[in-house]
Amino acid sequence: MRLSLADAIDWTAAIFVAEGCRPAAAQAVARALVAAEADGLKGHGLSRIPTYLAMLRTGKVDGRAEPRAQQAAPAALLVDAANGYAYPAIDLAVERLPAMARRSGIAAAAIRRSNHCGAAGHHVERLAGEGLVALFFANAPASIAPWGGTIPVFGTNPIAFAAPLAGREPVVVDLSVSRVARGNILSARQKGEPIPEGWALDREGRPTQDAEAALAGTMLPMGDAKGAALAFMVETLAACLVGASLSIDASSLFDGEGPPPGIGQFMIAIDPAAFGGGAFGDRMARLATAVEGQDGARLPGSRRTALRAKAAAEGIAIPEDVRRFAAPARPG
Repeated sequence: MRLSLADAIDWTAAIFVAEGCRPAAAQAVARALVAAEADGLKGHGLSRIPTYLAMLRTGKVDGRAEPRAQQAAPAALLVDAANGYAYPAIDLAVERLPAMARRSGIAAAAIRRSNHCGAAGHHVERLAGEGLVALFFANAPASIAPWGGTIPVFGTNPIAFAAPLAGREPVVVDLSVSRVARGNILSARQKGEPIPEGWALDREGRPTQDAEAALAGTMLPMGDAKGAALAFMVETLAACLVGASLSIDASSLFDGEGPPPGIGQFMIAIDPAAFGGGAFGDRMARLATAVEGQDGARLPGSRRTALRAKAAAEGIAIPEDVRRFAAPARPG
């Protein structure tokens, strides 16, 4: 089944509404999952529907929750996701931050009692579309040990960054601190396949190609000790600063078991007009030219943009293993 992006959003939202999700929250979830699918980010796309529904059905995520925002200071926004899906809370932050950043030059939003944030780059891209430079940090259930250790303390803890480019799509950087996404290891376990050496260590700290042993052990951070240090930084910003659950206390994002994960996200929006004496646009254009002027080089996020344009023109295919969770038939 292939649907246009608009129909795919309606199709996905209807699934969550049929399971008791608040319509506005269902729309927010659907927009996020379809956008990730369109950008080729399958691990954050429609493949998440089964696990999102598992959390909804057991009450691990509250589909009726409505996020609440409180401006604690001129440039500080506190958002309570209320143990609902992350996307409505992130939408609320993205809606409020631009005006705050333009008044103060810089503004930040702290989101607590949250859930899986999906493709982190999408959230900063929306702020860059408002002419802002943006950063996003999120923690996740523990899967990475501190460098030299064997017991997971940090999650894959994504970091995202976006900056506007005049007359073009924003530049977007989106990465996690692990060498690979945890979903890749889960997929290998489900298929009974080995994983490449260098992805993870077993419980005793030995390199392993066994997915089951990897999940019982620790994923390896990108850049070794540097990646583990980045994970620590993200944990500080997205959990300690926000007042969210530490990764070591958060329940899994891949099943309906246990209490709400209660993880956190931290967003920063910067108004370039408040800094740099008006040189930002010219500097960014020159930087982009220096990158793109080299054969084989491309700006971060450009691959996503190309895939997104293709999906907008051709629609997206709904995976067979996801279709069984559909509530209604194809829209229209």
